Formats: sequence, structure tokens, C-alpha cells
Amino acid sequence: MNQYPANKRVEFQDLGLIAYKEAWDYQEKLFGAITELKKQIGAGTSQELITPNYLLFCEHNHVYTLGKSGSAQNLLVDNLQLKAKEAEFFRINRGGDITYHGPGQIIGYPILNLEYFVNGIKEYIFKLEEPIIRLLYEYGIVANRLEGATGVWLDVGSGSVRKICAIGVRTSRWVSMHGFALNVNTHLDYFNYINPCGFTDKAVTSMQKELGVEQDIDIVKTKLKKHIADIFGMELVNEVPV
Repeated sequence: MNQYPANKRVEFQDLGLIAYKEAWDYQEKLFGAITELKKQIGAGTSQELITPNYLLFCEHNHVYTLGKSGSAQNLLVDNLQLKAKEAEFFRINRGGDITYHGPGQIIGYPILNLEYFVNGIKEYIFKLEEPIIRLLYEYGIVANRLEGATGVWLDVGSGSVRKICAIGVRTSRWVSMHGFALNVNTHLDYFNYINPCGFTDKAVTSMQKELGVEQDIDIVKTKLKKHIADIFGMELVNEVPV
């Protein structure tokens, strides 16, 4: 007998390398379907229904995204320079400031009915950070949280603190979208063209840089999925590429 109730089942999809706008539109589609179903449930017309839940993994081509609370001044290049670097720029509806996405990252987008998994937004952010911390520990990388900032950091409390995973989310009607970006084999030079997450005094790193060797990103994905499922108490289903 399955140990997970139906509302803990989450459809996993690996979208592979996908354009940022295409992935954003897909998130919005899933997000909208869940929120609409929640309205029906709240109105008493679909009390027996359970909303679907999704966990998307992907990689993007070079792109900078600016959250709704961020400052455009944290993008340090103009449109012509962006084009020369084959990078795009989007203002988006998540929280947080500016960040970079690109090949060599594991980008995770949980599209979840949070009522099934957490009791508050702080708990949700904690549960996004914790699987990253546990994954890195498997690789001998000691990671922690940094007070006053989201994400996962190394050497917290030292003069060489650096970020290895960014987190930025949006919630509405208690449904989540956007998520995290873990630097695995990331082109770190692209962070030189922004103040990452608005910080001017903190560095960015990757698993490859910390370990001194390129990582098998598929193995990292497999380990990370397990930690996410364990932390959230979810069952990942339909684990096939789309």
C-alpha cells in the first residue's frame, strides 16, 4: 500500500535546456490551473478534488532575471553588452533582486499547493534550502543559511562567504512558482556583470569550483530529487523527461 496520501504526490518533469520565457510561460500555465482549481474547491463546488503538484528541473541559456523588489542598477551591462554575451534579461514576478541562470545550473521550479506541504512561507523557504544543504554535505561541502538573506551559502561568518544556490519565489492563493538555482558547473564569469541578489560584497561559487572538477549533473539531480522529496514528505511520480 502506498505510504503517501494523494495530496503528497508531485509530478516531476525534467525540461532539459529550455528558453527562460518558455519555462516561465509553462510555470504560469501550471500555476494558473492549480489556483483556478483551488477557487473551485474554496467555493464548495469541488470539495473532493485534490490539486495537482509539480516539480520542474531545467537549465536555461544565459539569462538575467530581476525580481519585483530588485533594482535595475544591479545589472551592470547595457543591452548591447547583453547581446554580445548572448544573454537575455527579464523583469519577473518573483521576490528578490537580480540573479543569473545558465547552462550548468540545476534550476528547480516547484509548482505546489503549499497547503499540502508547509504552514508558512518561512517554512517553505527553509524547506527549499535544506535539500541543497544536505546534497552539498554528500559532496563534502559544508553549506549553511545566511541571516538576512535567502539561499545557500558557504563559509558563513567568514570574510569569504559565497553563495552557491539562489532562491526566489512567488506565492499567490498559497500556490508557489519560481524556486532555486544551484550552481553545479555554472559559468561563473556571468555573475561579474551583476550584483548578485543585490549584494556587492559577497562572491558566488559552484560545486565545480569548490571540488575542482566538473560534476555529473544527472547524478546531482538524482541525489537532489531524493532530498527534496524527503524534506517535503512528497512522492515524486512520472519521473520522465517531457
